[in-house]
Amino acid sequence: MVKARVSTAESVAGRYRLVDVVHREVNRVSYYGEDTETERPCLLTQIGLPDDPAASDSGSAAGDAGRRATSRILRTSERIGLLRPGSVARVVDAIEEAGSLWIVTEWIDGTPLGELLTQQGAFNHVRAARIGLELLDVLEAAHVAGITHGELSPGQVFVRDEGSVVVTGFGLAGATLAPRVAAPSYAAPEQARDERIGPASDLWALGAILYTMVEGRPPYRERDRPEATLKGVDRLPLRAPVRAGPLTQAVQGLLRKDSRERLSRPVVRDAFVRVLNEDPETPLPTTPRLRGRGVVAPGWSRRAMVVGTALAVVTVAAAVLVVTSQRPDDSGSSAAGTAPGPSTSAGAPTAQSPTPATPTPTTPSASPTKEPTEPATPTASPSGTADLPPGYTTYKSPDGFSVALPEGWTAVRTQRAGDVAYRVTFSADGDPRKLAVTYSEALGPDPVAVWRDDVQPLLEQQAGFERIGDIEATTYQGYEAADMQWLSEKDGTHVRTLGRGFLIGDHRGYSLRWTTPEDDWDDPDNREALDVVLRTFKVSQS
Repeated sequence: MVKARVSTAESVAGRYRLVDVVHREVNRVSYYGEDTETERPCLLTQIGLPDDPAASDSGSAAGDAGRRATSRILRTSERIGLLRPGSVARVVDAIEEAGSLWIVTEWIDGTPLGELLTQQGAFNHVRAARIGLELLDVLEAAHVAGITHGELSPGQVFVRDEGSVVVTGFGLAGATLAPRVAAPSYAAPEQARDERIGPASDLWALGAILYTMVEGRPPYRERDRPEATLKGVDRLPLRAPVRAGPLTQAVQGLLRKDSRERLSRPVVRDAFVRVLNEDPETPLPTTPRLRGRGVVAPGWSRRAMVVGTALAVVTVAAAVLVVTSQRPDDSGSSAAGTAPGPSTSAGAPTAQSPTPATPTPTTPSASPTKEPTEPATPTASPSGTADLPPGYTTYKSPDGFSVALPEGWTAVRTQRAGDVAYRVTFSADGDPRKLAVTYSEALGPDPVAVWRDDVQPLLEQQAGFERIGDIEATTYQGYEAADMQWLSEKDGTHVRTLGRGFLIGDHRGYSLRWTTPEDDWDDPDNREALDVVLRTFKVSQS
């Protein structure tokens, strides 16, 4: 961004000189500034603090509140900055001074998205999808880490000349008692009602920004008072987009009043990728409300191409979903390899194993999805030894893992997504139980979040899906893991699945999914088999 800079004598904390206004929003002004100690440019954002009558007789309460706010902002900024370096503005200082909170970040060599829209008008679909995808990547990293932005608006998004995006404003939500009125047109309905916010509120803001990029105006117009704008966001119907084209369903799905009915991140990502792949005609999946939860996630296109750095990640994720988004009759579950995560679900036997060194599994060779011809022959272990009870043999896979299985079980199906993911399904003729072992090199850092946000939306497409209890974090053989149990229907039979996913490092990990008829779940033979599988599964050392 190139602007004339006119120095002024006004400064903050005796150190930061204000030079020029960059962007204005309700209750928030951003300035181009200079750090007089380092002689470097910086971005200063001024946020008005609310009056606190309880602190009128003493400055100590106000001072404590200011210190808590600045500390929260600095901590949150550091956390999210480590997750998305280069995509999130680095906060270097936070100051409470004269009734205002000042946030100082490194200078961003870009233009606020709001200013670009004012200067250039509506964006084409490809440009809007590219910016939307980068914003989604940042939000996903934050949400997996348990961070909600809560203030996202075009004024918090800077676009560099080459098109990449930098997000500011993390840590502001909840840092002060000030109501969320910085950009009322981008506040979610739950924020307008002053209710608790979460990731769904950020997805609404993403939808509002996407709407503005393609329509050239926000979904709810600014009124003379912030309260009036917020009332409109909460109560008025959405003005139907007329220029959104292939992004229409994504826009409308993100801007659903009920936060439980908004599109999930995988669905939104798919919409962006299809536009960037010039394949906008395929409709998004229907998104019925299921058991009061969010919408279902789609499968992914096999023809995803790499369009910039962000799409490189998407392509890997797409390949994984091609392998792991199975129908109920494939393995009793659908969805990708579970993310890292540990924990023993209710009713699941606890696996006890020594902690191994972090292994590197043999990478499968690239090949199309196919019916299995697993070349390895299970190697029998002596029955009744201390390691195995009678009636089990150890299967050693050429892909780099081993597991003890009931005698007669074989690999009945193997599927691959190039060299980034595979799934091997085990069973035996006449045995309704199944074990699916999935390996992936595109897992997120939080196993619980992957089950919840990436796997469960796909499982919800199965007949009779119902999650059992909470998704539980645990450890498995020394690795971070998470367990999830659910019910579904297969050929008219209710089946129950325990899924355990764990991360072995560098976004690599496994999931083990044991499925059996629900009526047989507590059968002693079934409990023993599940215990043996969890106890004996091993990843080969490199």
